[in-house]
Amino acid sequence: MSAITTDRHFPRREPPAFPSARVALKPPGSSPGLLDGAWWPRSRDLLRELPALIDALAPRWGRITHIAVNPQHWPVIPRKIPVTGHVVKAGWFKAEQDPHKLLLLSYTAGRWDLLVIPPETNAAAAARLMAAATDSTGLQLTASALMAAEEVLRAMVPAPHDTSAADRPQDREEAWEYEGGASSTCAAVGTARRSPLPMGM
Repeated sequence: MSAITTDRHFPRREPPAFPSARVALKPPGSSPGLLDGAWWPRSRDLLRELPALIDALAPRWGRITHIAVNPQHWPVIPRKIPVTGHVVKAGWFKAEQDPHKLLLLSYTAGRWDLLVIPPETNAAAAARLMAAATDSTGLQLTASALMAAEEVLRAMVPAPHDTSAADRPQDREEAWEYEGGASSTCAAVGTARRSPLPMGM
């Protein structure tokens, strides 16, 4: 009976890489405003989401050392968050800080404010919010004002799956009645044009 040997040297698995941050920033040289851009995290977990954001911001904004959030939308706020090469200290302000804003500080370069788009936001709404937060030519709004404006817009515009009686597919009898006796087997379906998504989408 021959001996059976097994290879116990399994391939080393690298830890899973975090997805790139979904962030949009105002162009360099833009006039100062209430916001410097927008961030669309995939969750409300700062330990998971912040490293990718800091990596994306580092080439332009340098070493971020501190952040501050409003605890209204963040269930856990760790005191220290490990990122690439260093640790970012986190704090929170309840009454003083807009609940939809992330504040970032660098001792060497300054302060920046980002609109935080809720993770559950759909792609079309997120694209609109990112465009509004990075527009330095229009009316400058706070983070909460941008979110409120988006809610109003969503209430006014019907959802993509809503169709009127004229747009929904008809059976042959309905088509006959609707078109004065001319049979039709298809109905027009409108498609919404989507804005291109910023980097990291």
